[in-house]
Amino acid sequence: MKHDPTSFMRALRSAGAAGMLAALAACAGPEPVPREIPPPPVTSVAQADQQLAAVARERAAIEARFAERERVCYTKFLVTNCINEARERHRSALAAQRAIEVQAARFKRQAKVDERDRNLAEAEQRYQEQEAHLAAAPPKPAPDVAPAPAPRKSSVPARTAQRDARVRAAQQKEAAETDKRAANVRAYEERKAESEERQRRVAQRQADKAAKAARQAAESADKAKAAAAGAPAQ
Repeated sequence: MKHDPTSFMRALRSAGAAGMLAALAACAGPEPVPREIPPPPVTSVAQADQQLAAVARERAAIEARFAERERVCYTKFLVTNCINEARERHRSALAAQRAIEVQAARFKRQAKVDERDRNLAEAEQRYQEQEAHLAAAPPKPAPDVAPAPAPRKSSVPARTAQRDARVRAAQQKEAAETDKRAANVRAYEERKAESEERQRRVAQRQADKAAKAARQAAESADKAKAAAAGAPAQ
């Protein structure tokens, strides 16, 4: 039985077009990237601690979902578009968690400052009450046979120096904690940038391999077409 080469080539082109449409349909219509929603307000230190713990857990889940999306993207036809969409979702999710983390940490810092101010105000009030009590107390009369007592040395300068020392110590401690937090933030951003760069290089290598495989497949298909066209009809 003889085969018509023209019919064979037409069927081959139809099959290739159908495969292309199926691949485009699989990659089309990506899910919209979720909008970044402002974090819920923090009203207590306990709530801030809970949010910070939840952020740590959610970051791990975000990285796991991103890795899974990357794996799925490499099975699709339009790898680059799929990878870009996955990266945008990954960035948006991490940004939302970062906003929650920043707000909770700021609330805890402000809570510490407020507590320090309250303690200082209470200490100042006690100091003023003690000074007022000492000023209002009448001096004890001296016995006739005893010499006059030496004038009592005022304790105001010593108390003032102690209070100023406590204030300076609290300020130095707060400044040290602020520098430490800033250093932690910088270290995290550096690790994040290194991780994103590694992921970019891996994605590029994967895309290059996929492109090379596609070129090889196309060359094999062209060779098969040429062989089929040059084969004698039977």
